[in-house]
Amino acid sequence: MSETLREKALRLDAEDGLGKLREKFALDEVTYLDGNSLGALPAHVPARMADVITREWGELRIRSWDESGWWTAPERIGDRIAPLVGAAPGQVVVSDSTSVNVFKAVVGAARLAGDDRDEILVDATTFPTDGYIAQSAARMTGHRVVPVAPAEVPDAVGPRTAAALVNHVDYRTGRLHDLPGITAALHAAGALAVWDLCHSAGALPVGLDEHGVDLAVGCTYKYLNGGPGSPAYLYVAERHQAAFDSPLPGWNSHADPFGMTPGYEAAAGALRGRVGTPDILSLMALEAALDVWDGVAIEDVREKSLALTDFFAECVREYVPAGRVTSLTPEPHGERGSQTALSCAEAPAVMAELIRRGVVGDLRRPDVLRFGFTPLYVGFADTERAARVLADVLGDVPAS
Repeated sequence: MSETLREKALRLDAEDGLGKLREKFALDEVTYLDGNSLGALPAHVPARMADVITREWGELRIRSWDESGWWTAPERIGDRIAPLVGAAPGQVVVSDSTSVNVFKAVVGAARLAGDDRDEILVDATTFPTDGYIAQSAARMTGHRVVPVAPAEVPDAVGPRTAAALVNHVDYRTGRLHDLPGITAALHAAGALAVWDLCHSAGALPVGLDEHGVDLAVGCTYKYLNGGPGSPAYLYVAERHQAAFDSPLPGWNSHADPFGMTPGYEAAAGALRGRVGTPDILSLMALEAALDVWDGVAIEDVREKSLALTDFFAECVREYVPAGRVTSLTPEPHGERGSQTALSCAEAPAVMAELIRRGVVGDLRRPDVLRFGFTPLYVGFADTERAARVLADVLGDVPAS
């Protein structure tokens, strides 16, 4: 007698080498498949934040900039993120928002490319903010923006291309783009590669150094579980750091920040990616949250991610009536991130009812149901339940 999908889920959970990590998160009975929007709270972070607030801020006060390591937090935490994106130490700095770091990276790339290149290729399917920021950066630097589908970047790049801004994983469909191939094509044409890692860092190997990426940005509140609005990060490859000219030269990126001199001299290394005073409370929460990654290999995370999304697809095929949903996420492993997007005509009503029944994904209007699979705390039983409840909801929501 063949095993049921519920039985298979229990077996896969029992065999899961990462399964114990779930205990490190503050989770309830809800099936949480929205970690690609906001990661779950690591259970030890509240105690760490209580210490930051009551002792470091409340008792030590100004002394904590030195004695509690506040001043060095942006680069120290950057070095903790670096292995998760395949970067050597000294190339990642944590500060500001993703949007601000996209601006730094695009303007910095345009300046690095030289005056004889006047176009910036931008992922035509990008998260809207990246496009808005790129347009502003182009106006500031005298460049023009050329929207291009990521797969078409190798054919679109030319002698006038300064840089391309591309999302590693499409936020809407979960499609994984060819970072090594696109980066190589840009370099062959003399252009720079700027990657947005918001939907890949912490879910799959990135290989920034291995593949010669020039600049990259990413958020920390999704798969890195840093908390709502936690600061983003900027990667500047070591070979570019001496010439990286940030469009936001704040006092925190000055070579002598406490000299308070009127003239600006950029700090050495990735520190020149800093701008103003760091958001210490968010930084300390992020630093504590990263403890859950100790001893975890990103390759193991990727293996489980693919197994989860494979299993979800299997369950949807088995449970959901034919024709009610269509997968927008590519099936081949090399072409998908760690989420599944399903097109559904009744998506707004369906997602609202899923959440009411304890399965939390998210909606991308007008018709996309998005489910994020965070391997550190999502299991196979969660995955089976989500597909089963989806089928139940679709049975109760009339087809349009």
